[in-house]
Amino acid sequence: MDRREWLIKTGIAGTGLLLSRYLDAADRFRYMPAGDFVKADFGPDFKWGVAAASYQTEGAWNLDGKSESNWDYFSRIPGKIKNGENADVAADFYHRYPEDIELIKAMNFKIFRFSVSWPRILPAGTGAVNSKGLDFYHKVIDKCLSAGIEPWITIYHWDMPQVLEAQGGWANRKIIDWFSEYVEVITKEYGSKVKNWMVMNEQLSFTGNGYMNGVFAPGRKSLGAFMKSVHYATLCNAEGGRIVRKNVPGANIGTTLANTYVEPVDQKEKNIKAAARMDAIMNRLFIEPCLGMGYPEDTLPILKKLKSLYEDGDEAKMIFDFDFIGIQYYYRTIAKNSIIPGMRAKEVMASERGVPVNSMGGEIYPEGLYHILKKFSRYKGIRNLIVTENGTCVPDKLENGRVHDKERIDYFKNHLSAVLKARREGVNVTGYFVWSPTDNFEWDSGYTPRFGLVYVDFKTLERYIKDSGLWFKEFLK
Repeated sequence: MDRREWLIKTGIAGTGLLLSRYLDAADRFRYMPAGDFVKADFGPDFKWGVAAASYQTEGAWNLDGKSESNWDYFSRIPGKIKNGENADVAADFYHRYPEDIELIKAMNFKIFRFSVSWPRILPAGTGAVNSKGLDFYHKVIDKCLSAGIEPWITIYHWDMPQVLEAQGGWANRKIIDWFSEYVEVITKEYGSKVKNWMVMNEQLSFTGNGYMNGVFAPGRKSLGAFMKSVHYATLCNAEGGRIVRKNVPGANIGTTLANTYVEPVDQKEKNIKAAARMDAIMNRLFIEPCLGMGYPEDTLPILKKLKSLYEDGDEAKMIFDFDFIGIQYYYRTIAKNSIIPGMRAKEVMASERGVPVNSMGGEIYPEGLYHILKKFSRYKGIRNLIVTENGTCVPDKLENGRVHDKERIDYFKNHLSAVLKARREGVNVTGYFVWSPTDNFEWDSGYTPRFGLVYVDFKTLERYIKDSGLWFKEFLK
């Protein structure tokens, strides 16, 4: 009898703790059926794509009428970005988009999810439209269509005009009007060509890290600003969906959420409750209001403070019936009770637990994606799930024009196994998008973490398809 059988027979696997907690890394990966599948197992209509963001890839930060973004400004504050780096050039997608789209095609992906830069379209945040900015995304969309790749647009992926950030950004209720104007412009401009839209990328990331923890733009550390940004982003998420519905006939409309599978460090009641509170913030905070369930204040009472921000009609305005919800999963979170005010929970870092991690220290835990898909499939208001981001950073090394990133290939095999398991159990997960097609600027971590299927030499901007990209080329052909 091996260890796995023993755990099941003795009942430990049924105690509420995941079986994998008792297995070492080698065991755990051996029991995941890595790569024991083919593309056809996912079905003929399953969507395969890659995902990227404007600020992380485009560069051209001040060209052709684009104004300074909040991230352009933030990256110039000493100490905010690792190695003092910025995305002034990034991967230079602005000039190299034809090559990058051809690389996506070469790897046999059929969808390219990209975001539009608000300061490239409306340099003053509102008002005058920048025609050169509009033209750029027309060229990107047209190149996708001519290459047989379906363009999917993310409306907001964290870069707003700095002139609006200076007025409070997401912590100013006027953002609802500012954002609505921006959405009106781009949906009317591109709606005849693009039918798949995502309103926002990971609201928790830009509100929590931007206004509470201060590690992302604009770098604020304020509970009050965080609360405001949460509520106003929730309202904008739904209002953005309504504008897309109005302006784009037949649109497929979604939004994407930051997700992590949360578990307690042990089965003590205080730690189980701490994990529930952390889950309320990290998984429930933005999905439940748009489903008409309100904020999860039952689990996390501090969220009752959001009621003070309500104006007449807000509860109804937070609701929107999305066609799909984008799941974005990278790691698991282990929680324990804490005296930290508000959430009264803290994370037990992966470095303390001796588990497999990526080069940013996040735990590599494929089973978590399966559990997140199952969790979200239980919401009655969600009809369709798409994994709109999943990927990993490893210390890639370019040698003779090749990058042998076996760790990344194993990562994708294991996470795709988790998706397929959920799908076979009836979860309506209908697509999987890799983050990311090329290496790019990884926010406050700069250029050190590499997530791409294509290696970018940031000195020459030359591109090289990694072994993981070649694996997908073969898998998807």
